[in-house]
Amino acid sequence: MESIEKEHVVKRANHIRRLYDWTIHWAQTPHSTWALFILAFCESFFFPIPPDVLLIALAVALPAKSFRYAWICSIGSVLGGCFGYLIGYEFFEYVGRPIISFYNITDVFDTVRMYYQSNAFFWILVAGFTPIPYKVFTIAAGVCEVNIFILILASAISRSARFFMVAGLFYVFGPKIKVFIEKFFNIFTIVFVILLISGFVAIKYLK
Repeated sequence: MESIEKEHVVKRANHIRRLYDWTIHWAQTPHSTWALFILAFCESFFFPIPPDVLLIALAVALPAKSFRYAWICSIGSVLGGCFGYLIGYEFFEYVGRPIISFYNITDVFDTVRMYYQSNAFFWILVAGFTPIPYKVFTIAAGVCEVNIFILILASAISRSARFFMVAGLFYVFGPKIKVFIEKFFNIFTIVFVILLISGFVAIKYLK
């Protein structure tokens, strides 16, 4: 049983790595800015790879535009969160439940719904800033009929803080951090994949 679980984790990690590589390749295309917006939008309700990946790649290439990229990322993410809310509010059985089932996080989803009974604003803030899967919280907000303005405000604060913090590092340190990132890129990739998987696992123990 343990070997089966390990195999499942390895397969998930390999799948995430392939998606990671696919995501980051957009930084080398003429459509990188639109790709960043769409990625930030979709990650808020379905896509597994956070937009930070592409944001960092673009900021490495053009540190002077870091804050512009963070702004695009923030808008896309908040709008995507609203779309996730709509899915939960109006189309949960047809769209939301299949998404939850796809990630096999029904128990996580039920935990989030329990969180919303106490303090929805706080938990959306936490999910928006940390590796905890934001998509679970946006869909659950719709299901639980959380005030949409609470979702928008909490998402705008947490997602913007996260993306602008990343952008600020590249804007301030510029070429120095670029050299550092490029030198240890493979290590950062491995750490990122571990954090991403850990985000889904950790939330199960936050009861």
